[in-house]
Amino acid sequence: MRLVLGPAAFGSAESLWPYVAGLRARGVDAIAIELPRGRAERAAAAFRPFTGLAIGGHSFGGRAASLAAAGGGFAALVCFSFPLAGRAQERTAHFDRIACPALIVNGDRDRLAPLPELAPAARRLRSGRLVVIPGAGHRLGGLLDGALDAAAEFLHSVG
Repeated sequence: MRLVLGPAAFGSAESLWPYVAGLRARGVDAIAIELPRGRAERAAAAFRPFTGLAIGGHSFGGRAASLAAAGGGFAALVCFSFPLAGRAQERTAHFDRIACPALIVNGDRDRLAPLPELAPAARRLRSGRLVVIPGAGHRLGGLLDGALDAAAEFLHSVG
């Protein structure tokens, strides 16, 4: 399955190379795209040409992908470090409209998405699950391999 990833707010497609390379090494055909800066709702449109594929991203990229997925037509959704930034209700209001299989991978030390806020939101995904990476913060850092393992396993299981 092909996975199209969008970067964090101040990142680029190039900054996602560790994700792309790591997922490819795990048998996932991953690519990264650029997203326009600004509102996630506007960035979500960048995923439209990839209807039928799996989409996702890190932080802002995952949020933009989740908004695109809420419109339907995607095979799966993978979000690394979903950013709540103190606005969990607003930033996840669309979760109940995401029909495709969805995976959120977050660290238990992610200050932008505290688990007491993220876990209830993730339960609103129709076909979703939350994987927590112990010791990881928002950037996942040296614990990225565990996040990529979870994403690859998920994508292989959905198709």
